[in-house]
Amino acid sequence: MTATATLTVDLDALAHNVHALAAISGAPVHPVVKADSYGLGAIPVAQRLLREGSRTFFVARLAEGIALRSALGPEPTLYVLDGCVGDAAPALKAADLRPILNHGDQLMAWRAADGGACGLQIDTGMNRLGFRIEDAPAPFEGLSLVMSHLACADEPAQPMNRRQRDAFAAAAARYPGALRSFANSGGCFLGPDYAFDAVRPGICLYGGGPEGRPHDRIKPVATLSARVLQVRDVPAGESIGYSRGFVAPEARRIATCGAGYADGVLRSQCPNGQVWVAGSLRPILGRVSMDVIAVDVTGLDVAVGDPVELFGPNHLLDDAAAAAGTISYELLTSVTARVPRRYEG
Repeated sequence: MTATATLTVDLDALAHNVHALAAISGAPVHPVVKADSYGLGAIPVAQRLLREGSRTFFVARLAEGIALRSALGPEPTLYVLDGCVGDAAPALKAADLRPILNHGDQLMAWRAADGGACGLQIDTGMNRLGFRIEDAPAPFEGLSLVMSHLACADEPAQPMNRRQRDAFAAAAARYPGALRSFANSGGCFLGPDYAFDAVRPGICLYGGGPEGRPHDRIKPVATLSARVLQVRDVPAGESIGYSRGFVAPEARRIATCGAGYADGVLRSQCPNGQVWVAGSLRPILGRVSMDVIAVDVTGLDVAVGDPVELFGPNHLLDDAAAAAGTISYELLTSVTARVPRRYEG
């Protein structure tokens, strides 16, 4: 037994989700494994997805692509969303990585290096990365994929979704030999006319819902848990934690648990955060500290060493994120490196 917080990753649930997203969208799934697969571990995640049939992956940074290529070998196609940044062309070529070219300077740098296969991003209204439609280049040799990115896919009724889809369809028609990829996680649920040739889900692979709330087709993948370090009785009128963050209106029984903001438990979990302990959702009381939180276990049979679940199958990721006033993406990627990852399945 250890008091250390642990992030458990259910690879069987991950496999379920990738097949569910393929069925829902009607298109092949090209997983997004950037940011270390949203904190879950890009290498074990991609290795399992490779066994499930995925052959194309997206990362954000050059270093992520190099590490993934080293782990996965020569077979899969790896795209780097940052594109050809600065003098990155030789490193991209050496690792057989395909940059997603986002503006004219990147295109010129890749051509000057005789770079070979690459992707192209068209900005259809998000104004983040990619060529504006009117500035998109003519077709060129080596272009293997053209993509864009939905800004409001988590809001299915948002008219911008359709405007972006139509703009992408028109722009992508200029590149008839390139694979077309448009839909992110939320886009997988918008209908077959958003899927094009391949979809690029991220958060739904890892257990988050497409609209920022749980979805019955998506299984929880990650469980952040900790152990009870101490149990104490707090009399009425006494306070808990820094700055008297909570004052007990009546006697309470408190479990101090071994996870804090140094593990990725956001301070915004107070005052609405909860954990699953002894078969019940119970509130976090007072301030989140660097290494511990205090949980109200009044009336429960809780002892030192007992597990608490901060998010997982009993306290779903989207619900935990909503209680912290944030999104599931931030909750997952906030889990720090000192938290060991444990893989099941």
